[in-house]
Amino acid sequence: MKVPSPIVLATANRAKAQELAEVLGSAGLTCWGEPVELRTRPEGVAEVPETAPDFLGNARLKAEALVAATGMASLADDSGLEVDHLDGAPGVRSARFAGEEATDAENLAKLLEALAGLPDGHPGRRARFRCAVVLVSASGQSLAARGTVEGRIAAVPAGDGGFGYDPVFVPDEGDGRTFAEMTPAEKHAMSHRGRALKALAEQLASS
Repeated sequence: MKVPSPIVLATANRAKAQELAEVLGSAGLTCWGEPVELRTRPEGVAEVPETAPDFLGNARLKAEALVAATGMASLADDSGLEVDHLDGAPGVRSARFAGEEATDAENLAKLLEALAGLPDGHPGRRARFRCAVVLVSASGQSLAARGTVEGRIAAVPAGDGGFGYDPVFVPDEGDGRTFAEMTPAEKHAMSHRGRALKALAEQLASS
């Protein structure tokens, strides 16, 4: 599968779209020696219902829907946080943990409330971010990749960067800071999304 260009990003989340572009750029993704042109999702394209039971299925639903709506290649991701004390929740409902229209702050507040009885360092605070990315070409060819990062949920949010649950996620491979306290480059080097996108870029380079 040759690298298609342009590629429409299926997400309507601006912070996520920026992160996708940053990671793909650092991965050196090119088309015929030139940087791949990334386009944001057209305003007239509606949100795609995430009805699949897993991240990969939801990413595929979104990518295929954008190809059908635009006639261009599309890149979609689905990701979420799994917390041991919550038996893997919020999982695929990470963006809707506190309700269908929940904000990042509301989701974060609900998570911290659910873990309030566990001291910092408790095994129940073990968690991981998972991400699945799917690239579908205009002709229907597709590639998929996954990425995971292990860590723990901090008792108190820290940092102003990132989005979602970043202020409370402390990766095992870091130095004790949350994702929200890291620079974008530091986060991308170990994040679930960074790993999934780099794996996708490697597949494209060898296909």
